[in-house]
Amino acid sequence: MLFMKKTEMIDAADALSGRQTPIVVTNQHVVLGTPIQPPFPEGIAIIYVAMGCFWGAERIFWQLPGVYATAVGYMGGWTTHPTYEETCTAQTGHTETVLVGYDPAAIDVDRLMKAFWENHDPTTPYRQGNDVGTQYRSAVYPTTAAQLAAVESSRARYQQALTAAGYGEISTQIVLSEQAGDGVFYYAEDYHQGYLHKHPGGYCNHGFCQIGYDPATHGQGAARATLPQA
Repeated sequence: MLFMKKTEMIDAADALSGRQTPIVVTNQHVVLGTPIQPPFPEGIAIIYVAMGCFWGAERIFWQLPGVYATAVGYMGGWTTHPTYEETCTAQTGHTETVLVGYDPAAIDVDRLMKAFWENHDPTTPYRQGNDVGTQYRSAVYPTTAAQLAAVESSRARYQQALTAAGYGEISTQIVLSEQAGDGVFYYAEDYHQGYLHKHPGGYCNHGFCQIGYDPATHGQGAARATLPQA
C-alpha cells in the first residue's frame, strides 16, 4: 500500500502545506565558485532537469563546459519550501530537481539533453533503479519556448534510438517551468548542495544507460544503469 502511494501523484489540494520561510543555502557553488542563486550574470540561461536522486544528477551537469552553476532542489509540486524528508514522502508533488545555469554561447540545449537522456532511465515512471517514488520521476522544465522546442526535439530523437533498440516509451515530464506544479524551484538543504563533491564516495546511481543519444554511441559503454526491455 505504501509502495503504491509513493508512485501515485498527489493532488494539489492534498499536498503538504510546507512553510513560508525559505531554506537557507550557501550562495556559492562548492566546485565552480559561482553563485547558485539568481540573479546570474547577463546571458546565463536556466533550465531545470530531474533524473532521480539529485546528488549524481547535479555532478553530471557541473562537469559540462559552459555550465555556469548548478543547484539541487524540489520542483513540480505544490508544497511551499519543502524539506527533504517531506519530499521523500511523495506528499509534496515535487521531484528532485537540478537547476542548471548555462552560457548558451558555450553549450546548447541539445548538449545538455544528451547528458540528461544518456545518464538515467527515462522510461520508468516514478523510479530510478531502487529509488521508487514520485520524487524520482524524470522531468525537464524549460524556462523559454525556445528551450521547450529543443527539449521536445531531443525527446523525439532519443525515442527513435530507444525504439530501434527495442526499449519502451519515454515517460519524462516536459513542461515549461511555470507550469510545473506551482512553478517554483525550492532550494534543497545546504547539506545536499554539491553533495558528491563533499562526499566523493557517496551514493550515485547515474551513468551511461546503454543507449547513446548520438547514433555512434548506441549500445556502447559500460552501463551503470540499465533500461528495461519493452
